[in-house]
Amino acid sequence: MPSLQSLPVLDLSRLGNAATREAFLTDLRETARNLGFFYLTGHGIDAGLVSEVLALSRRFFDLPENDKLEIQMIKSPQFRGYNRAGLEHTRGRPDWREQVDIGPEQEPRPFDRSAPAWTRLIGPNLWPAALPELKPTLLRYQQEVTKLGIRITEALAISLGQKPDVFAPIYTPAPNQLLKIIRYPGRSAEEGNQGVGAHKDSGFVTVLLQDKVGGLEVEGEEGWIKAPPIPGTFVINVGELLELASGGYLRANVHRVVSPPAHGDRLSVAFFLGARLDSTVPVLDLPAELAARVRGVTQDPQNPLFREVARNYLKSRLRSHPDVARAHHADLLSDEDRARVIASAY
Repeated sequence: MPSLQSLPVLDLSRLGNAATREAFLTDLRETARNLGFFYLTGHGIDAGLVSEVLALSRRFFDLPENDKLEIQMIKSPQFRGYNRAGLEHTRGRPDWREQVDIGPEQEPRPFDRSAPAWTRLIGPNLWPAALPELKPTLLRYQQEVTKLGIRITEALAISLGQKPDVFAPIYTPAPNQLLKIIRYPGRSAEEGNQGVGAHKDSGFVTVLLQDKVGGLEVEGEEGWIKAPPIPGTFVINVGELLELASGGYLRANVHRVVSPPAHGDRLSVAFFLGARLDSTVPVLDLPAELAARVRGVTQDPQNPLFREVARNYLKSRLRSHPDVARAHHADLLSDEDRARVIASAY
């Protein structure tokens, strides 16, 4: 991997220009292979909507604690809603961030132990009565970044010599969606610095909106690469689904968030585009010149990857939120899961 001190910046508008299309696809493919992270400009998401999402996120986190706890995740078998700092875990250690998880807005299925376990994840979101504006704005934003995530996924497919819709069979008629609004409280050095521990993301791609305070760091060849906010951009990263599908040609890279200093905080909004929970990740037939550069899929024995999408996603949810897992899904926990909590922060 080339030595880098900062994330590359890619302009998605180049994809629609015949004169720059091929160069953009090459840049996208090599960036997704080498670092797996980049800033994205030319994305077409309305700046007004972005500002509204950040402003409403701030208003939510400024609510009295009782208003936030009204939608506490422990009340949701679908792992939706609010978590106080310290209740989500990465590799067994608490992440110091408060957040709200929003998925697809769906009717729950009747509980059935004989049904596939992933069906338990289908259901509604939890919304705060004290901030009714949050629901329509975040669902609209989720719809827009879903479209953007699919555009990026299609472009990555083309860059790998595939048809743009090669992954459509596993994300249509509707992909798995997870949107998080997140606040990282400031901490002193003595309190620790794990905003989110080092991990990889599941799914196709992640679309990250950052406010004004840095903290995101990406694993590089010579140490951690800082990814401070750049106005008007998103940070995009490759998920494990694309690493699996490409045989390791594309890279789902390790990253973390370092807590901001005491007396400050950091806001971000992360969107994770995933495949349908009932789908299986395909293996792409890459052109010979690309196949010759395949590195193989990285495997962590403490957090194995599976091609069955639901198996990966449910594992992540159960391990990241052990309180919800114990309250609603104790029958799904293995002895190993009960003894050890290791997960991505997806």
